[in-house]
Amino acid sequence: MVTLACAVVAYLRSLFLPRHKLALEAVALRQQLAVFKRKQPRPKLDRLDRLFWIALRRLWEGWSEALIIVKPETVGSWHRAGFRRFWRWRSQRRRPGRPQVNAQIRQLIRRMKAENPTWGAPRIHGEVLQLGCEISEPTVSRYLHNLNDCRDEGRAKRWLAFLNNQREVIAAFDFLTVPSLTFRTLYCFFVIEHGRRRILHFNVTEHPASDWIVQQLREALPLPCPYRYVLFDRDTKFGGDVVEFLHASSMKPIRTSVRSPWQNGALGRQCSP
Repeated sequence: MVTLACAVVAYLRSLFLPRHKLALEAVALRQQLAVFKRKQPRPKLDRLDRLFWIALRRLWEGWSEALIIVKPETVGSWHRAGFRRFWRWRSQRRRPGRPQVNAQIRQLIRRMKAENPTWGAPRIHGEVLQLGCEISEPTVSRYLHNLNDCRDEGRAKRWLAFLNNQREVIAAFDFLTVPSLTFRTLYCFFVIEHGRRRILHFNVTEHPASDWIVQQLREALPLPCPYRYVLFDRDTKFGGDVVEFLHASSMKPIRTSVRSPWQNGALGRQCSP
């Protein structure tokens, strides 16, 4: 009796749906029926089946209502897994650039600095060269600078005090990356305030140029602006035009240090999963 009632409700519902939505629902149900008809102890979805549901998820808003064989969260995980595999393949291809510093050399530099606190980059670079390791002095200097940033607990406490004392007049902005169905990357730019973690402005683009960023900041921080400090990271997209606009708007731009996620007082916690 319950099954018959559900069938009648589904029939009445189909009378009010557009034709293209009915066609999509029919295709979805037929695809699942084909999976159930396979001669296996348990229905198993192959790559083509997963690709079908990933595409249908992008084309039809009501796709989850016709999904029976798996949970909607599973389809979303398929898309994210495919995006990770695609960019892993892209990153593994050979491209020109500086070779990565060997882990043993980094450990050797760390040990030399710990045992000889007064040594600088030139002295450590000379000692490393005598041991037969090929590395440039700027690379040694950059690595030592990162070590100092990570171990400076006093600097972290001062930064935390600044965030707490000036929370009402601090804003921050950054980009989030969103994968598309064709594995293209969309850049979501947004601005938030530090005090209440409230989103002030957001927009999406495929080409985050500096002039586009400046226009978004004009819309997010109109004059007179109540914020005195603006936090952002060292992304190359935030170039001179962005800094000049902030200075012209009587706001002080503050860039976070390299490899210092703890400095993202408002932005990092807002974006953390």
